[in-house]
Amino acid sequence: MKKVISSVISPNQRFLSLGLLFLRVLVGITMLTHGLAKLTSFSELSSTFPDPIGLGGTLSLVMIICAEVGCSIFLIVGAFTRLATIPLIFSMLVVLLVVHGSDPFQVKELPLLYLGVYIFLFFTGAGKISLDSILLKKINTSIPK
Repeated sequence: MKKVISSVISPNQRFLSLGLLFLRVLVGITMLTHGLAKLTSFSELSSTFPDPIGLGGTLSLVMIICAEVGCSIFLIVGAFTRLATIPLIFSMLVVLLVVHGSDPFQVKELPLLYLGVYIFLFFTGAGKISLDSILLKKINTSIPK
C-alpha cells in the first residue's frame, strides 16, 4: 500500500518530462496559430497594427510575428526553450498591460494564461524530451574531463 501511495504522490521524472512536452507543444501550437494568422494577413494588418511601445505599427507587427511564430517553433521542438520564452513573456506583458490595460479581466484572461505558462517554462526549461536535452548531452560528452 505504501508503494502505491508513494508512486502516486512522489515526483516522477518521466511524467514530468512528458508533462513539459505536452505543455510546450500545446502552447506552442496555439500561439503559432496566432502568429500565422498575422503573417498571412500582414499587408492588411501592417497599416492598422497598434504601436504599443512606440516603435511603429509595422515593426511591432514584425516583432510579434517573430515571437509568435519563431519562438513557438522553438518551444514545440524544445530548442533554446528558456531563451525562446523571453520574447513571448515580453509580448504577453505588453498585451496585458498596454494593449488591453484598461479592458475587463475576461479580455486579459488568455494573455495572462499564456504569460503564466511562458514564465513556468522559463523556470523549468524544456524537460528531457527536447532538443535542449539532446544538445546538452552532446555538449557534456564532448567536453573532456
